[in-house]
Amino acid sequence: MRNRKAQLPLDLGHETAFGRDEFIVAPCNKNALLWLDCWPDWPGIGLALYGSSGCGKTHLAEIWRARSNALVIDAKAMTIHNPLELISDAKALVIENLPRDVAEQALLHIYNLIGERGGHILFTAPEAPARYNIRLPDLLSRLRAMPAVAINDPDDAVLGAAIAKMFADRQLPVSEDIIKYLLTRMERSFHAAKKIAEEIDRVALAERRQVTIPLAKSVLAALDTAGA
Repeated sequence: MRNRKAQLPLDLGHETAFGRDEFIVAPCNKNALLWLDCWPDWPGIGLALYGSSGCGKTHLAEIWRARSNALVIDAKAMTIHNPLELISDAKALVIENLPRDVAEQALLHIYNLIGERGGHILFTAPEAPARYNIRLPDLLSRLRAMPAVAINDPDDAVLGAAIAKMFADRQLPVSEDIIKYLLTRMERSFHAAKKIAEEIDRVALAERRQVTIPLAKSVLAALDTAGA
């Protein structure tokens, strides 16, 4: 149990477990994990994982990063002026959060460099990159040629397991009854689960309370009022 004597909630942070053993395998993400397990025998240079916010893309990317010793960069950091500086001598690369307005020349340059090195790139994105309105024909052809694997939203079993893990990451004891209560009343997404777990943790710490159904009910009501 954490110390609840503080009068103000102190955000001391928590360590989220992103290892292979902590990944919750379910029908919504099993295919993506199988693709990562096929590395380095991918059919080409790139592979894209796409899905809604909080669906597990970052966790999967971290599993592959640990296995491939990849460098991780955010897509927004790419500019035509810094590709070599950004990726150095990397042969494996994770490009996170690929946006629709990606810096096309920079991405094409990086893609070609990694290909010349015999390496691979794992992209994470909110939707399949081949659907983006890419103007550069060479880049568009590369994005369309690479596999893109959807990570779907979870069912009750996997969402419940994910919520339990989020509380465990925070060392916050929560009963199965509370998990069931949340599942019947929350938005069906990992993103919503993360926000709920964070807010329950914050309120429990601030008010020095155990996590109960009344506390969970008040948090859900507050998030709903705030448009969460």
